[in-house]
Amino acid sequence: MMRALVGRSAAIDMQVWMLGRMDALGRRLGRGSRSAEHLATGLRGEREALFHLRGLGYTIVARRWKNAKLRGDVDLIGWDGEWLCFVEVKTRTGRDAMSPAEAAVDDDKKEMLRRMARAYLRAFPERPRREIPVRFDIVSVYLMESGAEFDVYKGAFGRE
Repeated sequence: MMRALVGRSAAIDMQVWMLGRMDALGRRLGRGSRSAEHLATGLRGEREALFHLRGLGYTIVARRWKNAKLRGDVDLIGWDGEWLCFVEVKTRTGRDAMSPAEAAVDDDKKEMLRRMARAYLRAFPERPRREIPVRFDIVSVYLMESGAEFDVYKGAFGRE
């Protein structure tokens, strides 16, 4: 049974449902992810966030972007209107008021994301690069039994 979520189109709901069914089939056939459960949860949250942001009007241009010279990755990169957004996704299997998902983005993670953003922007010609408004967003994904819930923090931290 598929649940429609407020603010998402039926096509996006169908895509999310189909990917979930494909994952379940792979697990039953023994072809599922062999990664740790928390990593699989994180990947599912990133996928849910991707579809949610698309439903909000973001144009996602990269997923799990890496740079050969730097450690880490950027979960999602996309345009929200004129803003180029570097998005960190944090996923939990339940809500905890004392430790919300977004609280896991510490100063080290923010600095890594800033370095990655600078590296990504180097691919743009120098003149337009200076004029592109950049923003760092955090998406908290809560995988609840009733469906995924999202908190989107646009401009969660600055370029510093």
